[in-house]
Amino acid sequence: MSPNAHITSHRKPRRPATQSWVVRTGVAGGVLSTLAVTAAAQADAAEKPTEATMEMPAFNAELASSITQSADATQQTAVDYQVRAQVDQAADTAKAAAKKAKQEADRKAEAERKAAAAKEKRDAEARASRDAGRASLSARSASDSSDSATPSSSHATGSAATLISFLEAQLGKAYVMGSTGPSSYDCSGLVQAAYQQIGISLPRVSQDQSTAGTQVGLDNLQPGDILYWGSAGSAYHVAVYVGGGKFIGAQNPSTGIVERDLSYSPPTGAVRVM
Repeated sequence: MSPNAHITSHRKPRRPATQSWVVRTGVAGGVLSTLAVTAAAQADAAEKPTEATMEMPAFNAELASSITQSADATQQTAVDYQVRAQVDQAADTAKAAAKKAKQEADRKAEAERKAAAAKEKRDAEARASRDAGRASLSARSASDSSDSATPSSSHATGSAATLISFLEAQLGKAYVMGSTGPSSYDCSGLVQAAYQQIGISLPRVSQDQSTAGTQVGLDNLQPGDILYWGSAGSAYHVAVYVGGGKFIGAQNPSTGIVERDLSYSPPTGAVRVM
C-alpha cells in the first residue's frame, strides 16, 4: 500500500466536460457580444464622418455657386461702368466736335459776310465811277457836238487832225482779227496804222497800247487820245477819241470800223501819246 494512500488529495475535482463547454460558450458569447458592441460603436463612428463627408460637397457646391454669381455680378457691374464711361466720353467728344464745327461755321459765315460787304462796296464805287464818267462823257458830247454834221476832225488841229482824218477815211472797212490794213483792220491794228500817219510807232497789241503813253482821266480827254477797255496792261479793246464825245474804232466783225458816242460803250481808261 502506498504511503500516501491516506493523504487527502488537494487537487480540484475535474469539471464535467459539459460544464466546461458551457463556460466556454459563455465566454465566447461575451467576447462576441463585446466584439459586436465594439463593431457597432465603430460602425457609428464610421457613419458619422461619412454623413459629414456627404454633406460637405453639397455645402461646397452652394458656396461655389454663390461665389461664381457674385463674381459674375461684380464683373457685369465693372463692364457696365466701363461702357458708361465710354459712352460719356464719346458724348463729350461729340459735343466738343459740334462746338468746334459751329465756331468754324460761324467764322466762315462772318468772313463770307465781310467779303460780300466789301465786294458790294467795291461794286458800288465802280458803278458810281462809271456813272460819273458817263455823265461827264455825255456832257462833253453834248457840248462838243452842237453841230453833228460837222466832221470830228474840224475840232482837232495839227497831228491830231491828220490822225483823225485817216481814221475817218477807214470808216466802213471790215474788221478782221490780226489785220493791219489797208482793206481791213482789227482794233489795235487800226490804232497802230493811224499813229503811223503822224510818225508815232505804237506796240501792236491792245494790252501794250493801253500803257504806251500817259494815263489821263476820262473827263479830260483830247482828240487823238487812245481809249481802252479792260485794265491798263491787260486791255482787250482799243479805239481813238476823235472829239465831240465820239471815238472811232474797229469794233467787231459785225460792225467793222465805225464811229460811236462814248456813251455807247464807256471805256475803262485812256492814254495820251501826243
